[in-house]
Amino acid sequence: MRTKLYHILFWCLVAGIWFYLRYQDYSSLRLAAQVTVIKVIDLALLIYFVNLVLVPKLLYRKKYGWFAVTFISAVAITSFIKMLVLARVQHDDLSTFTNVKQKVYNNFVTQFFLVLASIGLKSVFDYLRLQRKMAEVAKEKAEAELNFLKSQINPHFLFNSLNSVYFLIDKENTEARQALNKFSDMLRYQLYECNDDKIPIEKEIGYLNDYVALQKLRREAHDDIEFNCAENVKDFSIEPLLLMPFVENSFKHLSHFGHGRKNLIRISATRVNGEFNFSVMNTIDYTSTRKPVGGIGLKNAKRRLELLYNGKHNLEINETGDLFTVELKIKI
Repeated sequence: MRTKLYHILFWCLVAGIWFYLRYQDYSSLRLAAQVTVIKVIDLALLIYFVNLVLVPKLLYRKKYGWFAVTFISAVAITSFIKMLVLARVQHDDLSTFTNVKQKVYNNFVTQFFLVLASIGLKSVFDYLRLQRKMAEVAKEKAEAELNFLKSQINPHFLFNSLNSVYFLIDKENTEARQALNKFSDMLRYQLYECNDDKIPIEKEIGYLNDYVALQKLRREAHDDIEFNCAENVKDFSIEPLLLMPFVENSFKHLSHFGHGRKNLIRISATRVNGEFNFSVMNTIDYTSTRKPVGGIGLKNAKRRLELLYNGKHNLEINETGDLFTVELKIKI
C-alpha cells in the first residue's frame, strides 16, 4: 500500500513539473492541465507495461529481437493514440499533416527515450537487488557452514564407533541392526553429501525415507504413517535438507490422542508438468494448552526458499482443526 502511494505521489510531482514548464504554451490553463494529464497518464501506463511485462518476460530472458519489436510497437501505438486524443482536445485537424516532424518528435521520439531511460533505471535497481540477495545467500551459507563445522565431530571415530555397536548387537535382533544402518546412512549423508549446493533428488528422498523409518520405531504401533513418492521424482537436483524441516515438524507436533485414536502422517512427493510437489499432512494436538506448531525450523525453511527459489516456488501452510498441512511446489 505504501509503495502504491509513493508511485501516485511521484506521478503527481511529474505532472506538476510538466504543467509548470509548459502551461504558457497553451491558450488556457484548463487546456494545459488536460494536455498534461493525458501525456502523464500515457507515459505512466507505457512505462509500467514495458518494465513490468516486457522487461522481465522478454529482455531478462534474452529474447532481444522480440523485445525490440514489441517495445517499438508499443511506443508507436500509444504515441499515435495520444496524438488522436490530443488532437480532439486541442481541436487540431490531423488530416492536414501540419508540423508532422514536430508531432513525431513530441509524441514518439520523446516517449521512446523517456521509456528507455526508465528501463535503464529498472535494470540498475534490479541488479542492485540481485546483488543484495546474492550477498544474503552467501552470508547465510557461510553461517550455515560455520555452524556445521562447530557441530561436526570426527566422522571416522563416529563411524568406527557405530560399526562397533553394530557388531555388539545380537545377530537375531535384525530390527536394531537395520535401524543402526539407517542412522549410519543418514549421518553419512549429512557429513559428506550435503556440502554441495545441490544434490540429486533421489538422495534427498532416500534420506527422508530413512528418517521416517527410524521415527516409526519410536511411535505407537497404531500410528498411521505413510511416505509415498512417485516413480518420476528423479533426474533433477535440489538444495540438500530443504524438505527435512517439514517432515521433522510433522513428527514433532503429532497429537497425543490416547484411547486408541490414531495419529496420522501423510507425506507425498510427485512431479507434474515441470513442478516438484511435496506435501506433508499430520494430526496435531488441538488442545488450548499446546505450543504453536512450527518454530525456527519452518522459519528457516521459508527463508531458504525465498533466497534460493525466489519466484519459482509456492508454499502453503494451513492448520484446520486437528490437521496441519504443508504444500510446497517448486519449478524444476
